[in-house]
Amino acid sequence: MSMIHEITAAAPRNKLPKRKGRGESSGHGKTSGRGTKGAKARQGKYVKRGHEHGQTPIFRRLPKRGFSNENFESRFHVVNLSELERFDDGATVDAAALIGAGLVPDERLPVKILGDGTLSKRLNVTAGWYSRSAHEKITGAGGSAKNLKGEDFKFPKPTPRFDHSKDQGKKKKAAPEAAPAAEGAKPAPAPAAPEAPPAAAQE
Repeated sequence: MSMIHEITAAAPRNKLPKRKGRGESSGHGKTSGRGTKGAKARQGKYVKRGHEHGQTPIFRRLPKRGFSNENFESRFHVVNLSELERFDDGATVDAAALIGAGLVPDERLPVKILGDGTLSKRLNVTAGWYSRSAHEKITGAGGSAKNLKGEDFKFPKPTPRFDHSKDQGKKKKAAPEAAPAAEGAKPAPAPAAPEAPPAAAQE
């Protein structure tokens, strides 16, 4: 004896989709599952990130404090020394060679060489910046490290910083002495001594 679910399993589905926007009798409520009025209730809604409609967004409610160096920081494509071992001895390694090897995606940013790994080949490297360990390993292996102008790369000298603690111990400068009187000029008269008060009458 066949069960009813076995008979209907072979028959195709014949179920009509829910009709939205047809009032409360449609089965989706008065607002068709979209809540109340507003932008989110419209067709093709799109709300950008951080948008809070008429409410003041959070980035305007919070105060701005401090300083961020994100917009002014130096950005590089980073390549380690261990990845330069694939080049032949005596080869010239620049941005074009790194792009061809798949180590750098493009030339939009300068390349910075880091000192992770060892280098056993003599390479002529041209990059925008080097770490101190990478520079020592490249030159120690007999190669050369040059900047983007083709000159030998040199690290800038450290900028001296003003120490406020040293300035606090200095004494204030003494007031300048009065200028000497010109020749032939009469000296200013000395101020008269104040008169003594009269003695009290004795009784």
